[in-house]
Amino acid sequence: MAAEAFEDIVADFEFLDDWEDRYRYVIDRGRGMDALDDALKVPATKVDGCASQVWLHPKIEGGRFSFEGDSDAMIVRGLIAVLKALYNDVPVEQVTKVDAPAELARLGLNDHLSAQRSNGLRAMIERIRNVAAEAA
Repeated sequence: MAAEAFEDIVADFEFLDDWEDRYRYVIDRGRGMDALDDALKVPATKVDGCASQVWLHPKIEGGRFSFEGDSDAMIVRGLIAVLKALYNDVPVEQVTKVDAPAELARLGLNDHLSAQRSNGLRAMIERIRNVAAEAA
């Protein structure tokens, strides 16, 4: 079962009829995120494998995982917001157990992202899982 924040996204997607509306929704979620501090946009936080510039800054506090992120592409910023809803505030030892592909499939993202965006999304998930696995 996904976090409540992610379940809210799933419910919102059910109300949106077409993919143009869903893309706008994802982009709006990205616009709603705080920008990542430029001091955190360093090679150590940059995600390789993404066509656009992507940075993820993970944090583990009180045994719970969270991250901040940013991208120079609006749709990718939105995808980061979706991943934050999926992973933020999850106990660090549970992060690697989240079946992100299955959860994201509930949104239909697999069928509507370009190959480059799908590869970038997989790279972000892999980074999140690796950081959590190292910390657990």
